[in-house]
Amino acid sequence: MASFFTGKGDTGDTGFLGEGRISKNSLRIDAVGSVDESNAAIGFARSISLGQNTKDILLEIQKQLYFLMSELSASPDVSDRFDKIGENEIHWLEEKIASVESLVDLKREFIIPGENPSSGALSLARTIVRRAERKAIALFEAKEITKEILISYLNRLSSLLFILEVYEASLSGPGVRLVKGA
Repeated sequence: MASFFTGKGDTGDTGFLGEGRISKNSLRIDAVGSVDESNAAIGFARSISLGQNTKDILLEIQKQLYFLMSELSASPDVSDRFDKIGENEIHWLEEKIASVESLVDLKREFIIPGENPSSGALSLARTIVRRAERKAIALFEAKEITKEILISYLNRLSSLLFILEVYEASLSGPGVRLVKGA
């Protein structure tokens, strides 16, 4: 049986989709790690979601996030080989946002996270995706990636996770807790 560790990263560097090795503290690995963390949080939310529609949407997102991580991992000289996230994925997210939004009465007030376990998990996943978006922006601004649409994808994803949070909260009964006067 193969070992689950190589020991190659013990000195603080790691492999990536490019030549050589880079620091585990690099902008690229930080961005990839934040998307990986997002994927794990979304997986947890999926595991406790009440609605099958939510579960199906989240599973598809998780698959897309693997492609996004490969794009963030790829150095500019090999990035064209990993080009997977584009307008179709953005449109898919937007369609899902509209579809779920039609199922809820969304008040224009702040929503307090945690109406039920699944809505709380989705809120946490959304905030992690927002961090991943900031990390991707830093990577773009450093010219480590050139596809601005990867940032758009993360932005739309956080919007979808928000509306799924509201939807999941609505499945536990009437009334989502709101902050009045915000």
